[in-house]
Order: sequence, then C-alpha cells, then structure tokens
Amino acid sequence: MTDLNVCVLQADLAWENPQLNYECLAALMSNQREADIIVLPEMFTTGFSMEPERVAETHGLSMETLEWMKRHAALLDSAITGSVSVQEEGKYYNRLYWVEPDGTVKWYDKNHLFSFAGEDERYTAGTERLIVEWRGWKVLPLICYDLRFPELARNGSSNGNANYDLCIYVANWPGVRSHPWSSLLVARAIENQCYLAGCNRVGQDGQNLDYTGDSVILNSRGEVLAEALPGKAQQITASLSMEELLDFRSKFPVLEDQKKV
Repeated sequence: MTDLNVCVLQADLAWENPQLNYECLAALMSNQREADIIVLPEMFTTGFSMEPERVAETHGLSMETLEWMKRHAALLDSAITGSVSVQEEGKYYNRLYWVEPDGTVKWYDKNHLFSFAGEDERYTAGTERLIVEWRGWKVLPLICYDLRFPELARNGSSNGNANYDLCIYVANWPGVRSHPWSSLLVARAIENQCYLAGCNRVGQDGQNLDYTGDSVILNSRGEVLAEALPGKAQQITASLSMEELLDFRSKFPVLEDQKKV
C-alpha cells in the first residue's frame, strides 16, 4: 500500500492580481519534488473576490490558470488543486480544479455559497461532489464554506471500502472565525475516518479582512500531522499512510454502522 505525500501552501494572496499570485505560489512550491498532491487556497489567483465580472476567467482547457497548473503539475510530478473564479455559459462559479501531471483536468463547483458575503448573488452553486482516484487513494476536494455542512463530506463504506480516504478543504476563511475553522476540520476527520488537509490563506484581502491561515493536515483521529504557523506564508507537508488508515478502520469500523437518512 502506497503512502501519499501531501503539501499544503498557506499563501498570502495578492488582491485580484493573478500574475503576482502565480509567481508567489510557484516560488512557494518550487522545492517540492516528492509531493503527490499540492493544495492551493480558495480563489488562489484573486482572493475571495465578489466581482466575478471583472476577475473570472472563461472556463476552457486552455485558460491561463489551467495552463499554469498543468505546467507545474508536470514539472513537480504532482496533482495540483485549488479554486478560481470562472465564467461558463453566462454563469459564474467558484470552481476547484484538479490537475494531474499528464494534463488530466477535473473540477468541482462549490456547493455551499457564502450568503453572508453575497457569494450566492454573484456565483452559481454546484450540485455534485467530486471524488478523485489518485495513486491508489480516493480524494474528496471541497471549498471553504462547505466545511460547515457535514452532509456533503459524509463518508460511507461498502464491503469494507470507504468512499474516500482523504478530504481536502481549500479556503479563504477569516481569522475572526479561526476557532470554528480548526474545530470543524477536526470534526470532519474524526466523523469520516479520513485524513484531512485544510488549506487557508494568510494576509489581508481587498475588503480589509485579515486571515491567519491555520492550515493543517490531520489523521483520521483528528490528530495533527503538520500545521502552519499563524499568519505566515509557508508550505506544510505530511506523509499519509494507507496501512495505518485501513488498520484503524478495521479495528474501529464506525463507517459500517452509519444509517442512511
């Protein structure tokens, strides 16, 4: 059973400045040569902008951000994931892209839009979730506010096989609500018996909101494998063991007892 190396980039995003963010993120992950997955924050090209008519890219496999992700995925032999603002057929989406070294692209549209900031008025909600199979692991990527809704991350088991092994949350989650962020990440890891990577930004955005990051990688018991320093742009990495995960699930088969509602 193959271990999985995960790298989370806790970045200070430049407000609505894709070129500068490309450069900063490239520098932050430039020394990564062993990561199987590199995780970028939510809306990593612009910050959490509610002006999609100004910042959104038109969805297409040749869009600039996807070309950038493809180049770095191939260079680092790693899957790269993070969300951006996109336009497709007259609608705007907060869309997470999953890009593999061979150029394979998959995506997930944020299901739960943050009405407190008017996201639901500017973007269209997704209706499906994405589970990716990657190097022997099943990965569920989600976006920020999705974290508050446990049903979307609900794991399950069939004949002893869980629906997914690693859950990823990419976020722009303000520091004023850092306690719920950290608490809910632990809860999702425990209740779903999965590894979990939470990638949040740092710095200040164009709305003068401060972000402390609090990015973390957890095991299926909710224990910390790696955590970022608050407010610091940095990368954190952890090696995830499938053997340990399966052993824990077999000895404590919580997922088998889940009732359908």
